[in-house]
Amino acid sequence: MDGLSMNSLSMNSLAVSHYDQPHNDCHCFQKYASRYDIYPGRDVLYILLMCNLKEVCSVRYQSVLAMMVVVVFLPLSVNGADKILVDVIKNPYGGTRNTPELSTNPDYIHAAGLERMIDKWGGKLIRPIQDIRLDKAQEQQYGEWNRMALANANFADRVREGRFRKGKARDVKKDNLITIGLEANCNDLLGMLAGLKYDSAGKSRSVGLVFIDAHGDFNVPETTLSGMLGGMPVAIAAGHALHNIRRTAGLTDPLPMKHIIWGGVRDLDPLEADRFDEYSVQQFSVDDIRNLTSNLHQQVNALSKRVDVIYVHIDMDVLDPIEVPGHGLAVANGPSSKHLAAAISLMFENPRVAALGIASTPSFNSDPEGISRQAALNLIQGAIEGALLR
Repeated sequence: MDGLSMNSLSMNSLAVSHYDQPHNDCHCFQKYASRYDIYPGRDVLYILLMCNLKEVCSVRYQSVLAMMVVVVFLPLSVNGADKILVDVIKNPYGGTRNTPELSTNPDYIHAAGLERMIDKWGGKLIRPIQDIRLDKAQEQQYGEWNRMALANANFADRVREGRFRKGKARDVKKDNLITIGLEANCNDLLGMLAGLKYDSAGKSRSVGLVFIDAHGDFNVPETTLSGMLGGMPVAIAAGHALHNIRRTAGLTDPLPMKHIIWGGVRDLDPLEADRFDEYSVQQFSVDDIRNLTSNLHQQVNALSKRVDVIYVHIDMDVLDPIEVPGHGLAVANGPSSKHLAAAISLMFENPRVAALGIASTPSFNSDPEGISRQAALNLIQGAIEGALLR
């Protein structure tokens, strides 16, 4: 099924079209049928447990439920036999000034036993978890921003190695591969986008970005109040500023604005807000995430029709501050990681959604109780479980 339509299948309408006048002896079916709009596979099983088919439901309702089981579980029995292929790449270079060059965030998530968890969730690594480093020649280069861009070029190469075979892009529907980036911060989205966009011969395809962050990261040098490069990566990816960084990172062609969606944004600089208005940006809200609204469905499905592949990027500051207490840029009224994981799962049911990035996770001393790491793991689990439903 195309896009997110699998979970949009209305089993209630299936029953009504088959039998216009429900019998009172199957009140349990009527009571629970509306649940199918979100989790059909799970809830069909739930209804079967709630309804004793032999003792409660009439013969003709037994046939309805049987038909529902076939509709829901037949696709899963075909695709569910194979695990989702997963490629995990760590990029610790964030380009931040006056801090250690290599972030500990990616290693911190990895150290939770990520390989074991991926297997438990239904994923299968295509190779050992990769770790990005500058090569000998690149190490001679200077400037934090420049070195970050060089590391992103290496990141793009590693993404490309996993996603392309002898210069040919993987068929996402056939291979069921998702790429997961454990990233220092949002500047690393440049490398993921470049790796998804170009094959080893330089041939390009269209890439969409779903950028989920409490902030817009859409400043340019003329609008920023802080001067932080971390407040500009989406603008850089769109070709609005700092073109040398984008090109050095390997993203030769900027992303069109119609290929970018923001989610969960609730803290913009004044001139950055003006840029949001100027470009009439596409976005969904925290409430859309919490409630899995039609706006969320429509935005992602519409994007999937405009591009060949989609990258979902998460800055952990989008979450409610209770789950990222060590994050210096946390903003009130964010979604929980469970809510966001459910939204990610819906997105990854769409075969064009091929990659997930987790950035700016508080680590080690900034996360003494492991709350933020668990939140990041919840998001990765959501992506894998969503892909399993394709």
